[in-house]
Parts: sequence; C-alpha cells; structure tokens
Amino acid sequence: MPRPKIHFSRLAPIVITTFLLMTLGATVIAQTSPAQTAPSPKTPAATTPAQPTPAQSPSEILRMFYKALFESRFREAFAMSIYQPAIQGLTEKEFAEFRPDFEAMAKGADGVEITGEAISADVATVFVKIKDDSGEMQTSKVDMIRAGDAWIVGNSDDQKAVKLAGKEYFFNVRIAAHEADAAEMMERIVKAQFVYGSQNNGSYADIPTLIKAGLLPPDIETPASTGYRYHMKVSADKKSYQAGAEPAEYGRSGKLSFYLDLKGLIRKDVGGKALTPGK
Repeated sequence: MPRPKIHFSRLAPIVITTFLLMTLGATVIAQTSPAQTAPSPKTPAATTPAQPTPAQSPSEILRMFYKALFESRFREAFAMSIYQPAIQGLTEKEFAEFRPDFEAMAKGADGVEITGEAISADVATVFVKIKDDSGEMQTSKVDMIRAGDAWIVGNSDDQKAVKLAGKEYFFNVRIAAHEADAAEMMERIVKAQFVYGSQNNGSYADIPTLIKAGLLPPDIETPASTGYRYHMKVSADKKSYQAGAEPAEYGRSGKLSFYLDLKGLIRKDVGGKALTPGK
C-alpha cells in the first residue's frame, strides 16, 4: 500500500511496519462495480451496511473494508481488521480526536483495483493495483488472516501487537510517526541551512526566512499537523544557529524532545520540556 499521507505522518516519509499506517496513508479505496459505487464520505449510505459472512472471500471482505472507510464508517471498517481491539476501546472523545485522521483516508479516492488473491490455510494475500502520486498504477498486496469463520484485514504479527496495546495502539502509532517526522524535520533544517548558507556567504537564517526561500515547509510553524513545536535561534553574526522541537502534547503527540546545533542532533525524553546540550 502507499506510504502514509495523513497527519499521523507530516510528510509521509516514514512507514511504520503495520498495515494500519499503510491503510491510513492511502488516498485510494477499493474499486467497486457501478452498482456498488461508494457515496461521498460526507454522505453515508442510507441502507444497512453489509456484514462479513464466512462464505465471503478475502477479496470481498477487503472491498467491504475499503467501502466502509470511504463512507466514513470507521468503526465498522476496523471491525473487519486486526485493529478492532484498538478502535473499540476508544471513548467517543478519543474517537473524535482521531476522526480527522480517519477522514483523510477518503480524500482523492482514485480507486484500488483488486486483481486476485492467494489463500493458504488461514492466511491470504489479496493482490491490488493502486495509483501512486504520479497517477500510475502500481501493483501491491494486502495481507489477511482468518479469525473464526471470517477473513479480516492484517497479519498475525501485527494482530498480537494490537491486542497487547489495546486502544493505546493508535496513540502509540501516532507518537512514533510524529517523532520520526520530527527527526526528519531536524535533518531538513540542516540541509536548508546548508543550502541557504551556500547562497548567502555562509550566513544562516531563521525559520520564516527558510520557509520564504522554499527550503522548509510552512507546516513547521504550527503543531496542528506535525504534533511538534519547532523553534530556532540564529546568532547575531548569523554564523551559527540552534534549533529545537518539543511535542505539542506530551504523551499524545510525541515524547521525545530534539535539539540541533552545528555539533549535531540530540534527542531525548525529558517530559516534553526543551532539550539543551547539558541534558
């Protein structure tokens, strides 16, 4: 499946090795026949949603799974996957917190074409074709396992991790993605300063200047999508700089704090406080 694109991951450079993040990152859904065309995510179908049955194949379940996602029936969708323990434990308030991330899955849906499946005992692989960012169709696959009499989306290894974490699984995934993004953003700052310095006689610049120069993304200025608060201090002579990042909500959007200067990058859990070289 495509790499993540929702706000669990700011610029989608990180693939946490679970089907969940690959699913949450997808901007495509399973292609349905004309008689099964999914309505807009904001206009759920009025009819009672179909439920999986033992007679349905992995491909049919996967199509139902994506259709439910597209129609914003997230609890029903995840009930057809290994992530049911993670979704069913969320309170309505916690579920509402994740809803924007879930809703992003239905945006720009171009269609996933299911091309076949392979079944071996209680494990199945469904083969699909998915549009990449350039609009080209790419071949990929989705793992599925049998749970009782029916097939569900996901694999047994990830299923164990989900069961162990319960509802904290979604929070843990988001924290891991935000922290990975923060580390990458600090690397981008290094590259941005290098490029800027090479064009400005070795001088460094602050964040707004680097954004204006097209060297950093605008979302670095707000934690809304990044989950982190970034800041930078440039010396008076503009020959050195210090940058940092702390989680906007410690324990929910991240745990690690980051500190960067010309000597390198430091990352550490200091309870959400700003990190300094002495810590």
